[in-house]
Amino acid sequence: MTILTQLSERLQQQLSVIYDGIAIKTSYDTLSLELIKMMRLNENCFEPIPYVNHWSQEDMILITYGDSLLEDDIKPLKTLDKFLDTHIGDSINSVHILPFFPYSSDDGFSVIDYSSVNESLGDWSDISHIASKRNLMSDLVINHCSSRGIWFENFIKGEGKGCDYFFTANPEDDLTKVVRPRTSPLLRPTETANGLQHVWCTFSHDQVDLDFRNTEVLLTFVSIIRQYLDAGVKIFRLDAVAFLWKELNSSSINLPQTHEVVRLLRTLVEHAEPEAIIITETNIPNTQNLTYFGNANEAHCIYNFSLPPLLLNTLITGDCLYLKRWLMSMPPAQNGTCYFNFIASHDGIGLRPAEGLLSDVELNTLANTMQNFGGRVSWRTTETGEQKAYEMNISLFDALQGTVEGEDKWGLERFMCAHSIMFGLEGIPGVYIHSMLGTRNDYEKLRNTHHNRSINRHRWDYELLGDHLNNERSPHYKVLSRMLSLIDIRKKQVAFHPNAIQFVLHLGLSLFGFWRQSSDRKQSIFCVSNITKVPVELRLNELNLIGTDSWFDLISGHKVDNLTEVMTLSPYQTVWLTNVLLDNES
Repeated sequence: MTILTQLSERLQQQLSVIYDGIAIKTSYDTLSLELIKMMRLNENCFEPIPYVNHWSQEDMILITYGDSLLEDDIKPLKTLDKFLDTHIGDSINSVHILPFFPYSSDDGFSVIDYSSVNESLGDWSDISHIASKRNLMSDLVINHCSSRGIWFENFIKGEGKGCDYFFTANPEDDLTKVVRPRTSPLLRPTETANGLQHVWCTFSHDQVDLDFRNTEVLLTFVSIIRQYLDAGVKIFRLDAVAFLWKELNSSSINLPQTHEVVRLLRTLVEHAEPEAIIITETNIPNTQNLTYFGNANEAHCIYNFSLPPLLLNTLITGDCLYLKRWLMSMPPAQNGTCYFNFIASHDGIGLRPAEGLLSDVELNTLANTMQNFGGRVSWRTTETGEQKAYEMNISLFDALQGTVEGEDKWGLERFMCAHSIMFGLEGIPGVYIHSMLGTRNDYEKLRNTHHNRSINRHRWDYELLGDHLNNERSPHYKVLSRMLSLIDIRKKQVAFHPNAIQFVLHLGLSLFGFWRQSSDRKQSIFCVSNITKVPVELRLNELNLIGTDSWFDLISGHKVDNLTEVMTLSPYQTVWLTNVLLDNES
């Protein structure tokens, strides 16, 4: 049996799951061949090897908008490329450029045209140039598109491509079970050539939901994936994919068809490009999020959405109980899959992934503390009609300027502690550009847009930023230099491979610790952080360090002379105690 025959049969099986009970225009056999043709696959295509890790400890992803850095008379993508070469260098090998397409709202996530680069940012040559030097991650905004795009215009006219791409419902339908991430009405009344239609809008009325019951929608997105691969994209972020499949009288989230669509896209992508990976962005409770690994046949990576609120809660309360309890419950990602860790992004810090992990009282305390530090809180409507905090909008640097007791002098150390914990955990780290730069809340942008998320989407004047980064007294210089130093240490340690062994340590509630070990068992790293604003003693005999090895802290360089030593960790100090010193470290 040829590789294409095997692939076709596999696709047919996946299509039969997705479209079971739905009348489609062609047979599964014909549709599978269309998908193969769309991806330009032939007998020389790659045959994926299961359970292979496409990453190492050297991988880290910088998250940024295409226009986070601005220069006069220079396209922002060129400025971004210059920043990456000049200030990031080899420290970070991958970059996630948030939606760089023409859009109408939501800072890019309401896409007008998937096939074009927003001309205010640059063009496809700029994208491909960056992709030639770093692994490029791109958004596939797959659940919805802009109401101002040609597809929706054709839907209104009742003819042309897109006229049947959108999910509609009736206001009289029972929609009470639908899980909503927003408080806006679910249905958008729209006058069309075929009469009044009510279009499903999971997020906003400018973001109209696509209907994957129509196979043409699937084919269109497969063609988009092919175009992005041709441009050099290696990492596909499936935005809001949990909401992709809708059914009346259901929650319309995490439905079986959604999971099967992800599996089908993975099948196609890994046959086209063996190093390409899919990351699902599913801002949902932790147990639901884990299901997107499938059986190592769905997403290669999943966003570790519970980490940001739990780590933030740990550092503002000085108590690691909930973070430790959660980490103990997390299954190790099997080979071929891994976690994507982050603690800040273009969005806010979601609270739904902490539901069931933190009590309502603790969630409210966390949200109130962020508001005290200048943040904003976004709300959603629950199934019972209750208004509940959904997301905290604040720059991470401001979020860590104090504790539940108020602001203090430990902001920078607390901020670095958060990253030293995240960099040590199992998984691939993602770092937001504004965390690399220590950017503060942008109140001017918030006032101009009236959108809470704008508070953490600052656009830097590149010349002004350069002045800061060339001034050793600037807090932005201090943050970037310390972050790069920590990253450069991390990427050399085989025990920090995304799939290396991890166990949680039990050191009380003031010290958060875990142990990593390389797959060859040669390197161990004990990661221990003081998550309080007072000095805390670490008794090394509690770590059970092997007496025949020499131990030292990778971060400070401190050498352990006595395994009964008591180390006093300063407020928010982290140690990475290891038994293996690489030749280029001293």
